[in-house]
Amino acid sequence: MNTFQDSVVTAFSLITSLDPLLVSIVLRSLAVSALACVLACSVGLLLGAWLGVARFAGRGVVLAFLNTALALPSVVVGLVIYLLLSRTGPLGFLGWLFSFKAMVLAQAVLVLPIVTALVRQSIEDADRLHGEQLQSLGAGIGWRGLILLWDERYSLLTVLIAAFGRAISEVGAVMVVGGNIDGFTRVMTTAIALETSKGDLPLALALGVLLLLVVLLLNVLISIIRRWREAREERGVWPTELATDAVIAKAGQR
Repeated sequence: MNTFQDSVVTAFSLITSLDPLLVSIVLRSLAVSALACVLACSVGLLLGAWLGVARFAGRGVVLAFLNTALALPSVVVGLVIYLLLSRTGPLGFLGWLFSFKAMVLAQAVLVLPIVTALVRQSIEDADRLHGEQLQSLGAGIGWRGLILLWDERYSLLTVLIAAFGRAISEVGAVMVVGGNIDGFTRVMTTAIALETSKGDLPLALALGVLLLLVVLLLNVLISIIRRWREAREERGVWPTELATDAVIAKAGQR
């Protein structure tokens, strides 16, 4: 067999045998990305909903900066966080550099603009259709944003899944702030880069296959949720939920 065939056979052997090193790297990757998405979404959902319904001076400038942040290179984010967490940086006292926490922070910063921008667009579109109805029922900006956020929850699930996919496939920032330390901060993407440079192709290939499987599963979930959402809209479920929540919102303001 040639080198390619050997690598493929060994890679699938590592996967099927649940190699301890392979499993530890995958679990660490999932944990880092999941926690980063929780942090980013807890802020991004509320911020995006507010930007979707609020109208204020300078909103266009804020949105321009938000859209610019979508294209931030991950290595630049990693560099900024590295400087903040270094010994001479303002957050150096935390001692997070080259740690699990630093990687979570880096991925959260990368994912936050994505979640905020996509949620803002979704809520703004919904507010354009139903905002006047909510206002006539007495819902202010805060309640309007929360109501639309709730009623768009199935559509927004795709945003959360996409954010997780972006986080788990990121390599630059986590390598800069995590240091790619074996057994501590090595995740799938950084391990693939390292093992390929070392010539350990089977492990790199096994990690690549698992990373692709994770991304594939995320895309399948997005497709299922979209079809479910379309089916609900065809049955006319959304307006009923909207009216109910709007009445509750109005009652809460009294």
